[in-house]
Amino acid sequence: MSATSAPSGPGEAAAPAVRARASRDWDMAAIAPFVALALLLVLGYFANPNFVSLANLGNVVTRSAFIAVIALGATYVMTAGGLDLSVGSMLAFVASLTILFFNAAGIADPLTELLLGMALALALGAACGLVNGLITTVGRIEPFIATLGTMGIFRGLTYWLSQGGAITVRDRDLMALYRPVYSGSLLGVPVPIVVILVVAAICAFVLYRTRYGRHVTAIGSNEEVARYSGIAINRVRTLTYVIQGICVGVAVILYVPRLGSTSATTGSFWELQAITAVVIGGTALRGGVGRVWGTVCGAVILEVVGNILLLSNFVSEYLIGAMQGAIIIVAMLVQRSLMRK
Repeated sequence: MSATSAPSGPGEAAAPAVRARASRDWDMAAIAPFVALALLLVLGYFANPNFVSLANLGNVVTRSAFIAVIALGATYVMTAGGLDLSVGSMLAFVASLTILFFNAAGIADPLTELLLGMALALALGAACGLVNGLITTVGRIEPFIATLGTMGIFRGLTYWLSQGGAITVRDRDLMALYRPVYSGSLLGVPVPIVVILVVAAICAFVLYRTRYGRHVTAIGSNEEVARYSGIAINRVRTLTYVIQGICVGVAVILYVPRLGSTSATTGSFWELQAITAVVIGGTALRGGVGRVWGTVCGAVILEVVGNILLLSNFVSEYLIGAMQGAIIIVAMLVQRSLMRK
């Protein structure tokens, strides 16, 4: 008597088809940002032929560097099911302390002072991220509330440090050495673009190729299952906020040489732009799916949209923030429609 295996029921028979369809949907979510960017480039050309010049496109991507780097850190936080609303205020706070260090250090060698200042920015960013992580995990406060609180703290401290004005780097020799970090190029490629690619490559490797990255995704997918699997939930999630803080520190390193100063309003609404870039890029707002290169594409899309609006005079520049808010709503609707299929 021969035994043949057969599906035990229609549910099991349909399971592969369902998984295949879900895979196609998420593949579509992965490529959608890049298709949207290509369409925007075509639209930009018709709005103003100068838009697609190499000089303008280079400037667009360079200007997106701050949001792109911050959003790469936000990709980790959101993939693990968290949220950080404090990144804009954190950048202003860390940038202010970094400039104050430059003004007070009095180190004879500008290169040594510059390197120490960069290291300080990274350390301060990591420390701020650690605070956010501990409040949300050890303190068991919802990420929205916790980071809303630290957003106010960081912004208030920045106002106090600057007394409501600007904090400027006073050492001209230091600024002459520092300015190429934003305005210089490496093998013909603007330094900020190189930084985006390097940070994104590191983030992609860690998220997709390491045990820690798999734990981040597992926690965002199902926290209870991850806990029963032996994953240290609090440690992994706290580290995502530290990574976010380090990315803010990198953004500070790029931001300070651009103008050589910061103010109490620096980084305002950057948290909205960072979250928008992450969502546009295909990362699930509820966690469990992280798309590093999609995040970079999302940041570029935001800058491209703003550039097109300015070149075409189609919408007032004062409405760009409103347009970005509309974009995140549309991106969420598209993402939800793909999940329901």
